Amino acid sequence: MIAIVLMAIAAGSASALMFASIMSGALISLLLFYLAPLPLMVAALGWGPLSATIGGIAAASGLIPVFGLPYGIAFAVMVALPAWWLGHLALLGRPMTNGVAPGDGAAPVAPDLEWYPVGRILLWISGFAALTTMATLLTLGTDAETITGALRQFFLRVIGPHSAAPAGDTGQLIDALVTIAPAGAVIFATVTLTLNLWLAARITATSGRLHRPWPDLNSANLPPMTLAASCVAIALCFTGGLTAMLALIVTAALMMAYALIGFAVLHTLTQTLKSRAFWLGATYAVMVVFVWPVLAMVFLGLADAVFGIRLRILQKRPPPLPAS
Repeated sequence: MIAIVLMAIAAGSASALMFASIMSGALISLLLFYLAPLPLMVAALGWGPLSATIGGIAAASGLIPVFGLPYGIAFAVMVALPAWWLGHLALLGRPMTNGVAPGDGAAPVAPDLEWYPVGRILLWISGFAALTTMATLLTLGTDAETITGALRQFFLRVIGPHSAAPAGDTGQLIDALVTIAPAGAVIFATVTLTLNLWLAARITATSGRLHRPWPDLNSANLPPMTLAASCVAIALCFTGGLTAMLALIVTAALMMAYALIGFAVLHTLTQTLKSRAFWLGATYAVMVVFVWPVLAMVFLGLADAVFGIRLRILQKRPPPLPAS
């Protein structure tokens, strides 16, 4: 128990310092800010969710006297809560029966564990990203006009004085940024939360502290109802007002989840290629440089959800030869 508490305090202190580093204004502080959930996720995966709970409470309690109550609440909602809950889900498992009925004379066998599906964890990540983005926007106002005006003023302060383009072009650019900012924010939040959880799992697996086998990420699937929820969210985007703005955030979060599934499909499709590493590396490089080709991954993930592309591929491949 002492080790859990010490690890919790160390992880909470590191996470709080990384979260508070954004106040310095340094460029490196952006990277530290977005990696703030990582220490708590490592604590949750390696020492249990209780460790992340203690660390999160300690970190928030230390931030409130220095930066104020709103800053501490923001840390708890954006960092501590996702780190604790995602770590809890990643270690969640239930026994599976092995087909041996009790009392039939067979020796008792330790049951295998069925771990919480990776696709559902990805859906939780999308939900956290959407909720934190909505909460951030609602701090700017309670209606679409107020939120849009606050975002426009922000981009005017950032871009307007430094823009060499004509006033009309600058206005169009700012309007475009205001329109895509909520979707961009939730997409970035989804990616960073996913990356933090993956890094935390890698760190704990390397250290031998990960208390579950490494999952098959290429077989991850979102729950079937996600497709129906995406259709509803897309339809609400055309209603206008605050409802449309919030629906856009939900839609962007779900589409990013399908994009991550699309990458899993891509890894499955390229398993038999001799130059697999080159094609995967080139694809990721194009995604990072140009960003917009990620839409292809969205469509690939949606196509897999509808047509079962990975299942069809695996069914057509011959089974592996038995070992001699």
